[in-house]
Amino acid sequence: MDSLHLVDPTLRPLLDMLPRISLTDDILQAMRDRPSMFPPADESLATLEIHTVPGPAGAPDIDLHVFRPVGVTGVLPCIYHIHGGGYVMGKVSDYDPLVRPLIADLQCIMVSVEYRLAPETNFPGPIEDCYAGLAWTIAHAKELGIDPTRLGVMGQSAGGGYAAALALMVRDRGEYALAFQHLIYPMLDDRTCTASPHPYAGEFIWTAQSNRFGWSSLLGHAPGGDDVSPYAAPAKATDLGNLPRTYIATGALDLFVDEDIDYATRLIRAGVPVELHVYPGGYHAFDVFADGPVSQQARRDSHEALRRALA
Repeated sequence: MDSLHLVDPTLRPLLDMLPRISLTDDILQAMRDRPSMFPPADESLATLEIHTVPGPAGAPDIDLHVFRPVGVTGVLPCIYHIHGGGYVMGKVSDYDPLVRPLIADLQCIMVSVEYRLAPETNFPGPIEDCYAGLAWTIAHAKELGIDPTRLGVMGQSAGGGYAAALALMVRDRGEYALAFQHLIYPMLDDRTCTASPHPYAGEFIWTAQSNRFGWSSLLGHAPGGDDVSPYAAPAKATDLGNLPRTYIATGALDLFVDEDIDYATRLIRAGVPVELHVYPGGYHAFDVFADGPVSQQARRDSHEALRRALA
């Protein structure tokens, strides 16, 4: 594979700075411990309260980080956010520099869930953490100042996969309702690990080897089998009807591009309102790790879609 010539020229400098790494057990902890690539968060934009709430039955408590724009009172719409990290990395605080400006701009509350990571916790533990956090958020909406009719779920990468799985779980359990799902290059399909390689996608940032590691860690076995639940791999869902309005964005060179386009197509065929963006020359996480025009456009499109969904 050689897709470098297809990378947007404004996104190439970052690739020259970053070593090409594929995840393994040997380097996982070092990757978890690496310093953030983002500047410090601007804490003047949003307040933060951390609530420790009951986890799933028989499981540990979980932390919910509740952000609110500074100086704004009254009842606000809410984004329930699930961070990325290939199912094996990441924590809520990593995203502080990204979410605080978003919250201030959109004048909304964000609740971000600190779910358990694989391989220490396999499916269904992490998605049940996400559901338990959502249930607590809705139950305490009044005291948090949240309008539960304007609450949707958002995630990037593995967080996008969990967000899509959570939307399926919410629909199927019938206890709550979501206003939208906002999926940024979501990790949706374990079968990508066993499919024929895409000739140009997945060379940078998140590779096929890392993908196999992430899915194997979450599932506790090799990916690609018929027995994988749609609450782990949402692309396995046979019925996509009655899901909330959906935003999906990905880069044309992202390993997930095919599964994301396919999921959007199937949602449309199921009667779900869908907005799909595929950014030429974009590799995985190009919108947050780089700052060229295509990254800026992706962030603008995402912010404006969230603004409409929250309205």
